[in-house]
Amino acid sequence: MKTLFKNYINTFKGLSDEIWWLALITFINRAGTMVIPFLSLYLKEDLNFSVSQVGWIMSAFGLGSVVGSWIGGKLTDKIGYYKVMVRSLLATGALFIALQFLNTFVSLCIGIFIVMMVADAFRPAIFVALNAYSKPENKIRSLTLIRLAINLGFSAGPAIGGMIITGLGYAGLFWVDGITCALAALVMIKVLNPKKAKVLDELKNDNPVSAYKDHAFLVFFIAMVLFGIVFLQYFSSITIYYKDVHLLSEFEIGLILGMNGFVIFIFEMPLIKWLEKTAFTKLWLVFFGAVLTGISFLILNFTSWSGILIIGMLLITFGEMVAFPFSNAFAIERAKKGNQGEYMALYSISFSVAHIFGHNAGLQLSAGLGFENTWYIITGLAFICALLLFSLNRRLNNLIKIQL
Repeated sequence: MKTLFKNYINTFKGLSDEIWWLALITFINRAGTMVIPFLSLYLKEDLNFSVSQVGWIMSAFGLGSVVGSWIGGKLTDKIGYYKVMVRSLLATGALFIALQFLNTFVSLCIGIFIVMMVADAFRPAIFVALNAYSKPENKIRSLTLIRLAINLGFSAGPAIGGMIITGLGYAGLFWVDGITCALAALVMIKVLNPKKAKVLDELKNDNPVSAYKDHAFLVFFIAMVLFGIVFLQYFSSITIYYKDVHLLSEFEIGLILGMNGFVIFIFEMPLIKWLEKTAFTKLWLVFFGAVLTGISFLILNFTSWSGILIIGMLLITFGEMVAFPFSNAFAIERAKKGNQGEYMALYSISFSVAHIFGHNAGLQLSAGLGFENTWYIITGLAFICALLLFSLNRRLNNLIKIQL
């Protein structure tokens, strides 16, 4: 056990202080985002919206995310990642607190659109910051540490969120989310001020390539949209499936969602360090993650036993542990040839587009066709995503062989 623990600690060695601070800021911020996994339940159970209305509100969530990611990428290239991140966090904190006071369909569509537009301006900026604060050889492990912070926050968040709902109602979630966003901004101002932070990999490109003209990256973008649509079912339709089909309480739902973050916290860094030493390409590993994610939905139709929910969650957890760090790393590597903010914005937008269609499609399909048929369709999308990634990986490998 001592050797195992020592090897686990060694996987974190060599990362810069700035990356650790960035991870802490991310953890503080994400620990408070407990409102997001419960948003569809809040709209359905507390505000009594229909499943169809919830779907459209969640589409506004995704549309705001697309606009925010695009704006965030532009601003990052123009004014720098630090200013974008601080301003996004402070404004998001205030907007999340205000969101609880909206209760009509139209006002919530507009309100959630604005919240996500401001919140997701943060996303391209944090990728560029991570690239700047990390040594080239530590990029993937730095990405993994940030993901660990996100998932540790999500591990604590849903479990605490379930208890807050039970004790204080849904309004308490909005207050906690808003306060933690503001707290994350204050920590960032204190420790990552440009006068204090040390940039380790500053990239200057005099003739940047547009991300929108990089055909390989656009295929990758489409694959990531499909992966996002599949993955995001775990933050909207799956929680309703847990409650309506398997009759789980909010607290039990929170524990299952929390297990995802806990498993990632324990296993992801050693897994990533091991995978980095293998001969597999980044895209092949993303392909494998997409396959696992698709299977996690397929098996839900095999039995009515509630234990299958835990098996499904474990499959998607290992799927995302492999897919997200290496898709991130592929995007950052590709961004070195162009405007970093633009590339990372496009990567972020892929998941924002998934928010527009994913939540709504899952909810509308489950309402119209039932959950069983919905899971078959979602599985099909996962395998289309995997096929695109497999084809792109072969194409890029062939190009490398030709160049050699």
